[in-house]
Amino acid sequence: MARVALVTGGTRGIGEAISKALKAAGCTVAANYGGNDEAAQKFTAATGIAAFKWDVGNFKSCQDGVAKVAAALGPVEILVNNAGITRDAPLHKMSAEQWAAVIDTNLNSLFYMTRSVIESMREKNFGRIVSISSINGQKGQFGQPNYSAAKAGVIGFTKAVALENASKGITANAIAPGYIGTEMVRAVREDVLQKIVAGIPVGRLGEAEEIARCVVFLASDQGGFITGSTITANGGQYMV
Repeated sequence: MARVALVTGGTRGIGEAISKALKAAGCTVAANYGGNDEAAQKFTAATGIAAFKWDVGNFKSCQDGVAKVAAALGPVEILVNNAGITRDAPLHKMSAEQWAAVIDTNLNSLFYMTRSVIESMREKNFGRIVSISSINGQKGQFGQPNYSAAKAGVIGFTKAVALENASKGITANAIAPGYIGTEMVRAVREDVLQKIVAGIPVGRLGEAEEIARCVVFLASDQGGFITGSTITANGGQYMV
């Protein structure tokens, strides 16, 4: 799969696993990141994958970032919209700033990034767009009206993009992970983590590499008949 792939939020957590898996599958990978220079430098040193810094919540930054990736590596053929943040609070305590920050990074970024690559994909009659949603975009979550709304929006956006571009050899799909054993999740207080795991029928957290394998398949030529779909990967915690 010798194609140019761009992964947003691609230097840590699930994004890191996706970047590494795509490289192992033969892609030339660019990993976007937003702010942690030290982590990005360590990632590049360890993997050999180039890291590019820009804010996915800003349209001009996305346009400029994609142009830099294309100049360095070639036109983007596989886009993985993975970048995401949380700013949790119940609605009656949530500020407009908390709402806007999550919507910008987790949802508006899909438009900004996909709009920046879609014309090139249509010209080439090939493209793979994979966007990371969440179990909480499917079922909702207390304290996350912003995050749940954004991740639900990912699924609707994906279906529309899939319909519009299927005739051009472009697929668009989403993945909705459950609780994955990233550094952030494993830092949760032990008693809280135990309660989370107790609610997962398979009896464990997911691994970032399991999500990455889903991405690699959807991005491959073998995944070309799947579009507009959402892969639910949550260990049976929420079945749709």
